[in-house]
Amino acid sequence: MAATTICAVATPPGRGGVGVIRLSGPDAMPSARAVVGDLPAPRYAALRRFYDAAGEVLDEGLVLVFPGPHSLTGEDVVELQGHGGPVVMDRLLQRLLGLGAVIAEPGEFSQRAFINGRLDLTQAEAVADLIAAGSEAAAKAAVRSLQGEFAQHVNYLSDTLTGLRVHLESSLDFTDEPLEGLALERLTEQLATLIDRLNATRAAAAQGQQLQEGLTVVIAGRPNAGKSSLLNALAGEDAAIVTELAGTTRDILDRHLHIDGLPLRVLDTAGLREGGDVVEQEGVRRAQAAMAEADRILLVTEDDADDAALIARLPDAVPITTVHNKIDLSGRAPGVDGDHVGVSALTGAGLPALRAHLRGQLARVSDEPLFTARRRHCHALDVAAEALAEAQALALGGGDEELMAESLREAQRSLGEITGVVSTEDLLGRIFSTFCIGK
Repeated sequence: MAATTICAVATPPGRGGVGVIRLSGPDAMPSARAVVGDLPAPRYAALRRFYDAAGEVLDEGLVLVFPGPHSLTGEDVVELQGHGGPVVMDRLLQRLLGLGAVIAEPGEFSQRAFINGRLDLTQAEAVADLIAAGSEAAAKAAVRSLQGEFAQHVNYLSDTLTGLRVHLESSLDFTDEPLEGLALERLTEQLATLIDRLNATRAAAAQGQQLQEGLTVVIAGRPNAGKSSLLNALAGEDAAIVTELAGTTRDILDRHLHIDGLPLRVLDTAGLREGGDVVEQEGVRRAQAAMAEADRILLVTEDDADDAALIARLPDAVPITTVHNKIDLSGRAPGVDGDHVGVSALTGAGLPALRAHLRGQLARVSDEPLFTARRRHCHALDVAAEALAEAQALALGGGDEELMAESLREAQRSLGEITGVVSTEDLLGRIFSTFCIGK
C-alpha cells in the first residue's frame, strides 16, 4: 500500500450539478472524517456537511466509503460528492491538502489499482480508452478490455508457452539427450498451434488498434495536384500551406480527424516526382515510407493527368482510393464510383461523398471489435510472433535446443509486457501519464 494519500477532482472542470472528489490511501478515512464527521457504512451513500478547518460549512453532499482491498485502487477510498462549482471543489480540495493529502498525478488512481492487483495493465489502459472512445464501437471494445477480454487472450498464450518451456527446459536440465522423435514432433505441433492462436490475437489487436487510433490515410500524388488543399478541406482548417508553387510541401503533415465520431489519421505528403533538390528528394522518400505503412492511400489526381507511372510506384499491398480533384475545372461529376471519388477541394463539391467513403472503410474495422489495443500491444505481439517463428524454425531444422528455449523466453517476456507481468517504471510512467487526473 502506498505511503501517501492522494486526492483529485474526478469530474470534468467547470460548473456542473455534481462534483466528485476522490481520496485514496492510508489516511483517506481519517481525512474524510475530519471533513464530514462520522463516516457512513461502507458502500452506502449518506448526506453530510463538509466543514473547513474553522468549522464553517463548505458544502453539503454525499459521502461514500470503500475500504481496501475491495476498492477501485485496492486501498481505502472515499468519495465526496458535492455541488459542481469550481470554487466549491477548490475549497474542498484545499481542505484535504491541509490534512496531508497530495494531489494525484494523472492516472495515479489507475496506477495504484494496477500495482495492488485490482487491474492488469490492459484493463487499466482500457479505462482511458473508454473515456476517450469516439464511437459506440470503440466504447464497446474498451468495455471488453476492461472486463479482461484482451488479457484472457494474452494469458492463454503465456500459459501455453509456460507448458512448452517446462517441457523443453526440463529436457535440457535433466537429460543429456536432445529432443527427437515423438517428443520433437509433439513440440513442433504445439508450436504451430500456438502460432496460429497468436496470429489470431494479433489480427484482433490490429483491429482494436485501428478502432482506437483510427485508420492511417496518406494523401499522395504529383506536385500541385491539390493534396494540401484536400487536407485543409477535410480538416476544416488551414492545416497545410497552399501555393501555386510545385513542391511547397516538403515534410509530412499529420492531422487527426473524426468522421461521424470515428478517428482518422491523415498524412499529407510531398509531391511524388523525380528530381528536385535534396530536401524535396528527402520529402519524397518519407512520403514513400509513409505510404508503405498506411492503411489506405488517397491518390490525388487530375482528370487530364496520366498517372500510370505514378501508380506503379505505389505499394501493392495498400488499397488506393483515387481522388479526382479540381472537378470544378474538369466538369467531372462529384461523388463515388467504386474506389474513385470526384471532388473539388476548392468548392467543396464531392467532399461529403469522400467522407462517406472513408467512413465506410472505418466501418470495416469497427462493427464487432473484440477489444481495444494500442500500438505497444501490437508491437509486443509482433516481437512474440518473431520469437516463436525462430523457435519453430529451430524445431523443424533440428537446431540448438538452448536457442529454442531462449526464443520461447523472449516470446513470453513480450507477452508479459502487455499485461504488466513484465514492466518497468519508465513504461508505467509513460502509460499512466496519458490518463486524466482523478482516474
